[in-house]
Amino acid sequence: MPQYPREQPIIEVKNIRKEYPLEDETVVALKRINLNIYRGEICCIFGTSGSGKSTLLNQLAGMEKPTRGCVYIGGVPISRLPEEELAAFRQRHIGFVFQAYNLLPNLTATENVALPLMFRGMPQEQREAIARKMLCRVGLAHRLDHFPSQMSGGQQQRAGIARAFITRPDIVFADEPTGNLDSATTAEIMEMICGFARKFRQTIILVTHDPEMAAYADRVVKLIDGEIVSDERTPHSQTSPNPQTAR
Repeated sequence: MPQYPREQPIIEVKNIRKEYPLEDETVVALKRINLNIYRGEICCIFGTSGSGKSTLLNQLAGMEKPTRGCVYIGGVPISRLPEEELAAFRQRHIGFVFQAYNLLPNLTATENVALPLMFRGMPQEQREAIARKMLCRVGLAHRLDHFPSQMSGGQQQRAGIARAFITRPDIVFADEPTGNLDSATTAEIMEMICGFARKFRQTIILVTHDPEMAAYADRVVKLIDGEIVSDERTPHSQTSPNPQTAR
């Protein structure tokens, strides 16, 4: 990925529109989205069910193709990449934290966390050693050889975070990452995600309908009916939508 100066966005969304055919009509999920997200930001895509936030997440991560427009990451037009190139790009630059954890049930915590390194061709002994260190960092030193069914929801999500960050991706997408957790565990998980992002200057795209979750972000982009209706900085924001004015 090209190394852009601080003033350049890491993600550029240009005139994105997404339509879905539904019987005899067309559903417009995203109308015309233009958005810049900068390196090191924790950006929340906020909205109720049906607002278009999950569709926008899929566009940003290259999981779906737009009907019109394009998403650029580090200057690369990911919306136009062939699937094989796009998959390789995601492996190099993107991590995911899911609401449902998405750990493989037949793999241990160590094996689950080491999985992204396998796709980079790293030998098993080396990748599992790195995975164990990562699990220790998220407080799972006592769960290294446990399977997902032997861990609580909070422990599974900690393993999910370790997996998402193990390759030091440029961008981590967190889709309702605490939706299945209690309030105390939610706070721990969000502090962990934000802590990694601050330390390694990574960009976090947080998708949620929960105002308490949105409060962890530097910036909240609110969607209603497939349109951005507000884009606001939070009081503790460490970055600026126009970095040139923040010097």
